[in-house]
Amino acid sequence: MLLARLLRGAAKHARNGSPRRAGHPTRGAGGVGPSSPQSPGGGRTCASSCADGDRPKVLITGGLGQLGVGLATLLRMRFGKNNVILSDIRKPPNHVYHSGPFIFSDILDYKNLREIVVNNNISWLVHYSALLSAVGEANVALAKEVNITGFHNVLDVATEHGLRLFVPSTIGAFGPSSPRDPTPDLCVQRPRTIYGVSKVHAELMGEYYHHRFGLDFRCLRYPGIISGDSQPGGGTTDYAVQIFNAAVKTGHFECNLRGDTRLPMMYIDDCVRATLEFLEAPAETLVSRTYNINAMSFTPHDLTREIQKGLPDLKVTYNVDPVLQAIADSWPMALEDSAARRDWGWKHEYDLPELVQTMLTRVTPGNQLARAN
Repeated sequence: MLLARLLRGAAKHARNGSPRRAGHPTRGAGGVGPSSPQSPGGGRTCASSCADGDRPKVLITGGLGQLGVGLATLLRMRFGKNNVILSDIRKPPNHVYHSGPFIFSDILDYKNLREIVVNNNISWLVHYSALLSAVGEANVALAKEVNITGFHNVLDVATEHGLRLFVPSTIGAFGPSSPRDPTPDLCVQRPRTIYGVSKVHAELMGEYYHHRFGLDFRCLRYPGIISGDSQPGGGTTDYAVQIFNAAVKTGHFECNLRGDTRLPMMYIDDCVRATLEFLEAPAETLVSRTYNINAMSFTPHDLTREIQKGLPDLKVTYNVDPVLQAIADSWPMALEDSAARRDWGWKHEYDLPELVQTMLTRVTPGNQLARAN
């Protein structure tokens, strides 16, 4: 049955023409709220070269995590508010619920996921649902279910319905036997976390489905992502978000990694912009289906010194978590991303000074992240 579904999906993908085709506008989306795609308007925010019939209809799974809301905001500016549906299994905050369409979606429920894709005429699927490194190590069984079984459901639905599928990967997809400084796109990958193993699995399965069934699969290996608008999600690089809130609120931060632990990082605005640019890249320009992207690399010491230029009273102490430190020591210190810069024009905008200045402006005692803590 699965093979039959996949072959039908491949045939549909071929009938739909070139992978450059972006999709169709929505005529209706029962169950989506509060701004149902049945409602007219939403404003034309797409570029002038983007005709109404070419705007994709996007579903984002795991949309209440660190990246989903930010990407939805950018995609809605680009394609129109009602063409981007956030989904998750949690109730969204009011400001998210009222910012555009939101729907309940459990990636472990294949039938529910399939109904959402069909009923809302989805053409692009961005799959952010995952358990991150530290959380995954604390609950391997759940991480297997969410990160592998859930991914298989998304992969099969995308193939059956001829979708463009974006799945992020991570620096965690590499391991201690990978070159670390810098880590190239193609090298030995032997991760030692269930998060990393599941991401290597996703990379390889997505590329296989692309070659076997014609799935328009796209994957970026993200570095650690830093944002002032959302809570960290249980990752090893979370210290680089937490330190800003602590610096503003208390003037003291206890870091759970060694001060000399160098890891690749990126500000969230660069990350979501890279994702949009990659999603829009013509298929014929993509030499690979999985690319590294990078912006900067720094240590906790480096970050502390830069923050102290604006907040000289900040005190940082170290209480190293051996589990997190072992994970960090197996990861790249920098990602080599020349292929992304060559093939689809990737270019970051935020280096460490710009990152710190922006974060200190955003993370104040009255903002959302500070209130959540």
